[in-house]
Amino acid sequence: MAQATRIEWTDATWNPVTGCTRIGPGCDNCYAERFAERWRGIPDHPYEQGFDLRLWPNRLEQPLSWKKPRLIFVNSMSDLFHKNIPREFIDSVFETMELADRHVFQILTKRSSLMRNYVNKRYGSEGAPSHIWLGVSIESRAHLGRLKHLQAANVPARFISFEPLLGSIGPVDLTGIAWAIVGGESGPRARPMHKDWAIELRDACNDQKVEFFFKQWGGPRPKSGGRKLEGEVWDGFPLHVVPEPILQQLSV
Repeated sequence: MAQATRIEWTDATWNPVTGCTRIGPGCDNCYAERFAERWRGIPDHPYEQGFDLRLWPNRLEQPLSWKKPRLIFVNSMSDLFHKNIPREFIDSVFETMELADRHVFQILTKRSSLMRNYVNKRYGSEGAPSHIWLGVSIESRAHLGRLKHLQAANVPARFISFEPLLGSIGPVDLTGIAWAIVGGESGPRARPMHKDWAIELRDACNDQKVEFFFKQWGGPRPKSGGRKLEGEVWDGFPLHVVPEPILQQLSV
C-alpha cells in the first residue's frame, strides 16, 4: 500500500530514497531529519541509519501496484536530485513514474539546477509527461533563483512550496507556475512566520492567476496555529493541469 500521509496537499508518499543533507536555512529544523534521527541505531528499523542518504531499490516499483489513482509526493524524506544519488537510480524512479501514469507524481527539490538539467535532458523539446509535476522549495527571497530554474524546466506542471516561509519574498514573477503552497515552520524550534509574508504571496497568486494553498501557521506542532489566513481556509489546487483521465478518478 501507499504510505499514508497527513500532508494536506497530497494523498500518499513514496520514498525510494531516504536521508539528505542540509542545503540552506530552510533545512535548519528539518522535520524529516528530526523524525529519522529518533531511530538511529535501532536494528532493522527503516531509519536504523538515521538521516544518512539511503537508496531503496525494493521500493522502486511500489506505485505500479497501487491501483487507485492518487496524488503521490515523491521523496518526502529526501531530495531526489541530491548530488549523491546516482543518475541511473533517478532514471529508475522516472521510469516507474512514466509507467504508472494513472497517478500524479509531485516532486519537490531545493537542488533546482540539477532538476532542470535532468528533466530537460531526459525529455528534450517534448517536455515531461503532464502527470509528473516538478516543484521547488523556497524559504526566502534569497533563494528565488530556484524559481528561475523551475521556470526553465520543460515540464507542463510547475509548483512552489514556500515552506517554511522564513521571510518576505517580495515582488515575484510567477509566470509558468500553476500552484503555490505556503506554510510556517513547525517543531520545537519553529521560527515564526509573519502574517504579511503570507498575504503578499496570496495576493501575488491572485493577481497572476496561480492557485494558492495555505498549509499552516506552524508552531510547536503543525496544527498549532491552524490553517486560516485572514479568517479563510485557502485550498487552491491546480485542477487545470491534472490530465483529464486522472482528474475523473481523483478525489480532489
